[in-house]
Amino acid sequence: MNGIFITASNTEVGKTTVAVEIVRRLSEERKVRVRKPVESDCPIVDAKFAPRDAIALSEACGNSEPLSTVCPYCFELEASPEKASNEAGKKLGLEQLVVACRKNTGDDYVLVEGAGGFYSPIAERVLNADLASALNLPLIVVVRDELGAISQALLTIDAAHKNNLRVACVVLNQVESNTLSNLGALRAYTKVPLVGFSLTALDRFWADIKNLI
Repeated sequence: MNGIFITASNTEVGKTTVAVEIVRRLSEERKVRVRKPVESDCPIVDAKFAPRDAIALSEACGNSEPLSTVCPYCFELEASPEKASNEAGKKLGLEQLVVACRKNTGDDYVLVEGAGGFYSPIAERVLNADLASALNLPLIVVVRDELGAISQALLTIDAAHKNNLRVACVVLNQVESNTLSNLGALRAYTKVPLVGFSLTALDRFWADIKNLI
């Protein structure tokens, strides 16, 4: 499988925002497929689930794949996919998610987005780390650029390496402007490539990340 697995140090760090920009830029140069195999906290619109992250990813790549292929497992409960699927009476296993990620991808470049942090439960007794390992894809780790970001980044990098996964880069997402200088400080503690992300500097972000993925 050719592509990248995008994960995060925690929930609500802007993982999908970063993923959408990557997909949008990549799609200008090559065919890209996106997979968000499971999503919880999905509203119901016109009697159908509307997985917001999966929809955003699909729109960014502009291909015509059905949403049910991009995100086959949708749940309404705002919880981890493991809990949301269990509450819905539809237990998910690792193999189901792997099959969903690989379906109809062929040799195309695939961006897979996990759900929550690297060690968040994504299926029955399955973590995002387990799915990334099964797919054997390099990681993009998104960390919110805030106080504590250095620790969060290093812990996630260490977890990835313990799972024998390569980290293509860590993206520090500056959701709110700050003067913390986390990007420069983090370089003293890791050799993993580091990239800053801000909605006000998207061209700079792409110039920095495109050769890493």
